[in-house]
Amino acid sequence: MRILIALLAGGLFGSGLFISGMTDTTKVQGWLDVFGNWDPTLAFVMGGALIPMAIAWRFVPGRAPLVGGAFPQPPAPEVDRRLVVGSVLFGVGWGLAGLCPGPAIASLSYGGTSGLVFMAAMLVGMGAAPAIATRLDRLATAS
Repeated sequence: MRILIALLAGGLFGSGLFISGMTDTTKVQGWLDVFGNWDPTLAFVMGGALIPMAIAWRFVPGRAPLVGGAFPQPPAPEVDRRLVVGSVLFGVGWGLAGLCPGPAIASLSYGGTSGLVFMAAMLVGMGAAPAIATRLDRLATAS
């Protein structure tokens, strides 16, 4: 049952990305081009995701998922070095490529090598991130 729900949720998520145009790199880069040909539609996509999730978090305390396990805890509200560095790297990659992980996976279905190159680079970065974070933490405590 859990796999079926994951498959349905993933399919719904991927369909939403495709229908909203978030797998189109020009749409994402148009959102970032505030002084040129700005495309505000990404704000509606973000609102369509963030507003229901913010409401859902209000109902989570004291409940358990239908298929077992536990809901993740909300993130800590403090802004630390790791959050800032991660956000900057994510934003730079998002701005340069026009994709983030979800749409990148969905765009693999288009074929071609550009999606594969992005996914390979993203996986290398995700694999290297823990080692880089550990090194940065050591450097920060040493100084």
